[in-house]
Amino acid sequence: MTSTEAPGLRGQLGRFVAVGLVSAVVDFGVYHLLLAVGTWAPVAKGISFILGTTTAYLLNRRFTFTASKGGRGRFAGFVALYGTTFALNVGVNTLALALLPAMPLRTSLAWVLAQGTATAVNFVMLRTVVFRA
Repeated sequence: MTSTEAPGLRGQLGRFVAVGLVSAVVDFGVYHLLLAVGTWAPVAKGISFILGTTTAYLLNRRFTFTASKGGRGRFAGFVALYGTTFALNVGVNTLALALLPAMPLRTSLAWVLAQGTATAVNFVMLRTVVFRA
C-alpha cells in the first residue's frame, strides 16, 4: 500500500480500534478527573467527550482513513456526526447513571455503555459518510 492508498476494511477497523483506545483513555481520564473535582456528571461527560472526540478525529483522519482531501466539507460532516453522537453519548451516560443501582464502578459502567453506543455509530458513519473514498 502506498502512502496515498486508504487501508481496506480490516486495516481501517484495526486502526480505528487502536485510535479508539487512545481516545478512550483521554475521555475516561478527563471524565473521572472532572467528577473527582465535583463537576456535574453531564458536564463532565460533555467535556470529556469533546476532548476524546477531537483526539479521535485527528488520529482517524491521519492514520485510519488517510484523508488527504475534503477540507471543510469533510469537517462539516464530522461536526454533524459528532453533534449527534455527543447527544447520544451524554444521554446514554445520564440515563445509565439514573438507572444503575448504587454500586462500585457505577460511573465507569455508565461511561462504558455510553462510549460503546457512540463508538458503534461512529465507525459506520466515519467510514461511509465522513471519510468515504
